[in-house]
Amino acid sequence: MSTKCSDCPLRKMDFFAEMSASEVAFMEGFKTGELEAQPGTEIMAQGQSSTHLFTCLEGMGLRHRTLEDGRRQVIGFVMPGDFIGLQAGVMGEMDHSVEATSDMRLCTFNRSELWSLFSSNPTRAYDLTRVAAVEEVFLGEALTAVGQMQARVRIAWALHRFYHRLAAVGLGDGNSVPFPYRQQDLADALGLSLVHTNKTLSALRDDQIVTWTEQRLAIHDFGRLEAEAGVDAAKLVSRPLI
Repeated sequence: MSTKCSDCPLRKMDFFAEMSASEVAFMEGFKTGELEAQPGTEIMAQGQSSTHLFTCLEGMGLRHRTLEDGRRQVIGFVMPGDFIGLQAGVMGEMDHSVEATSDMRLCTFNRSELWSLFSSNPTRAYDLTRVAAVEEVFLGEALTAVGQMQARVRIAWALHRFYHRLAAVGLGDGNSVPFPYRQQDLADALGLSLVHTNKTLSALRDDQIVTWTEQRLAIHDFGRLEAEAGVDAAKLVSRPLI
């Protein structure tokens, strides 16, 4: 059965900004249903439009672009609470694809009603703009990582970011979180070869900082990981939930 916005488990997380009763009621009217996707399912396709927008309720996925020669570039990852399809909603079509990596459940919204969000609920419209701004900040961080950081720092930064993002939505189990991606996905996203990525992950494991096995990411020394990545967990701030 479809989850009511008033009962949304993500709203209980401190990671997401609070919503007023009127905002929850508006979102319940905006939501049209839910979509379940198995690993490998294409949720949105590059170069195509979609009649729906989505919020990831459960599971994980990735965003990727396919080049003319068939090569694939991972450009981002999808986690619970992420909004999907704004690009198609505003520009008419997607310039990348979104694919399920694990079993996913997504809230669906009618794209044709997007304008009503701006015209009748400016607070929610501002939240949507804030979500886009947060994504822009993340892309800037990722580009800086790819362009300026050494391989070990890039990977430490990415794993630190993944752990805290997943823990923030209640997926942490002690020092570990589910991580159903492939090393190739991480390598593609960070502009590294698979061999270099594998060697760096092995070194981080040998140094007893992190391990990534059986689709779980475990952090053994948070202080050293933060030092390697040059980041601070305190920088993670709440964001709106659409």
